[in-house]
Amino acid sequence: MKRLEAVIFDWAGTTVDCGSLAPVRAVTNLFALHGIQLSDAEVRRDMGLFKKDHIRRILEIEHVEAEWKKRKGRAAKNDADVEELFADFTALQMKILEEHSQLIDGVAGLAEKLRDRGLKLGSTTGYTRPMLDLLVARAAEQGYRPDLSLCPDDVGGGRPHPWMCLRIALDFRLSSTAAAIKVGDTISDIQEGLNAGMWTAGVAATGNEVGLSASELTALPPEEYGRRLDRARDNLKAAGAHYVIDSVAWMEPVIEDVNRRLAAGERP
Repeated sequence: MKRLEAVIFDWAGTTVDCGSLAPVRAVTNLFALHGIQLSDAEVRRDMGLFKKDHIRRILEIEHVEAEWKKRKGRAAKNDADVEELFADFTALQMKILEEHSQLIDGVAGLAEKLRDRGLKLGSTTGYTRPMLDLLVARAAEQGYRPDLSLCPDDVGGGRPHPWMCLRIALDFRLSSTAAAIKVGDTISDIQEGLNAGMWTAGVAATGNEVGLSASELTALPPEEYGRRLDRARDNLKAAGAHYVIDSVAWMEPVIEDVNRRLAAGERP
């Protein structure tokens, strides 16, 4: 095994939906329906997890826990409450997702170049299967078609477990998990890839760590843009990412470097 054989991409914030706005809006609206206001940072803290797990983590935030108890007269750490919230979230997310399914600049062209290199393309997500199916269909209309796209529903659990990546490695018949690189914009993406024994690349500018749409990014003053980007890069590096890039449009030099390291006998 001397070269990469596959690239496994995340969706929101990595290949579609610059800023990963759709899940933030759905989660924020969900808790607002129960009279609980969440900050952007609170919603984004555990982004990338399977959404049921994400909701459970939010319910454990101190002020959310207190507000829930005040309004409902009891704690919200039981499965029934999580299931009810998750059902409501699913309906909200499906309504919002359509307007946030635009490919991030450079994704379709990159996919073509990677296929020309003989690489297989996989994808994983924290979304449910109906949500993922919608994104897969919209992405195909825009020229991006991964060979295999998995969600937590398909393997019995989501990130940071490596199960989606491992299933892709098995279905792709990779010579080793070290022959794949996982690319994503959240801490849980990096953990997923590392736990699978794969190389990892964090996406800073277009993803959850910066959290802005393409137009909002363009409108930022240079100093503020640099500050946000530096913080995003630092967070992804601290999570253990082997590489950090601003967007997936910068993946080709990463592929070259991983191939160099593999040929020299290095492993993730």
